[in-house]
Amino acid sequence: MARKTVFVYDDALSRHLLSDSHPMKPERLRYTYELLDSYQAFAPEQSALVPPRPATEEEILQFHTPDYLSAVQRLSVEGQSVSDPRFNFGPGDNPAYPGMYEAASYSTGASLRAVEALLSGEADAAFSISGGLHHAMPGYAYGFCVFNDPVIAIQRLVSEGMKVAYVDIDCHHGDGVQHAFYDTDAVLTISMHESGAFLFPGTGFTQETGAGRGRGYAVNIPLYPYTSDEVYLWAFRETVLPLVERFRPDVLVTQLGIDSHFRDPITHLALTTQGHNAVVREFSAMAPPKWLALGGGGYDLQAVARAWTMDYGVMSGLEFANEIPGPYRATYQVESLRDDGELPIKQSVVDETREFAEDSVRSVQGLLFPAHGILSA
Repeated sequence: MARKTVFVYDDALSRHLLSDSHPMKPERLRYTYELLDSYQAFAPEQSALVPPRPATEEEILQFHTPDYLSAVQRLSVEGQSVSDPRFNFGPGDNPAYPGMYEAASYSTGASLRAVEALLSGEADAAFSISGGLHHAMPGYAYGFCVFNDPVIAIQRLVSEGMKVAYVDIDCHHGDGVQHAFYDTDAVLTISMHESGAFLFPGTGFTQETGAGRGRGYAVNIPLYPYTSDEVYLWAFRETVLPLVERFRPDVLVTQLGIDSHFRDPITHLALTTQGHNAVVREFSAMAPPKWLALGGGGYDLQAVARAWTMDYGVMSGLEFANEIPGPYRATYQVESLRDDGELPIKQSVVDETREFAEDSVRSVQGLLFPAHGILSA
């Protein structure tokens, strides 16, 4: 289905460096843009490339505390330091680096630019690949994330009177977004992820279902390591589809992390690019008139570029050949958008992932379907 779709990107989003050894490599954003451009994805009438803008301090303060914002600004100046451990910067996951505030402001502003395109009628769907930084908390950095652009973007949509369904398919639990909307029924948050028993941030169990007015509006579908396409898609259809359909959102916000890929170096799920894209096709079929897609995790850089290129094709109704165009293929030594061949996963492991997924699905259906008036099969 062809939608008016915008892709929010500029090279300014991919120039910073967290550290030489950090797995989050901003150049993955540039690779995605280059691959899409090699397919001439921005030439058709329904597809447009639009530049980001920086978020304002006022927008950032919609979720983050003034002390934290000031700390990020100070740490962004080379030679400055903030010793307060409350802000969670240091060696490892959340290094401080020169220009950090500007980089984080631009990724947040890119998601807000996407929201503005939806609200103005410029687009029916918008993809902000630098966004999806779903771990950041109000007063501290967490999980590679400085500012939580999904929360700030959703807040803007809610301020316009819209009901929002947020569905997160990153390999890691969308804890920061869940935290922000845990006590409201204006936002349905759904996170489908590798179980916190095995992976950071150690949260996102099925019993986390919301509080107060938000009880029943936080949904978590944890999965077992090495869950592959078939089991993943089955669990998605058994839980996410009926919940979103019943909620009837005005806007669908999807976090499309591709650290669920079988080659990802820091996670343990086993999706292919085509398995990931099958989920995005489900989003396309269910999407209300407005659809905001955000990036997220993904640490095999060419898996990121291939998957998000396929995703943008679904969003915009464009068909891309599986064989990657010659110049990009020659430069980066990647042959096809889809992964070839069967994954070497033992049947016993497949059976374990299926059993674990069935337990998660039963738990979600038992805990949450009655509150939404959904009859389980």
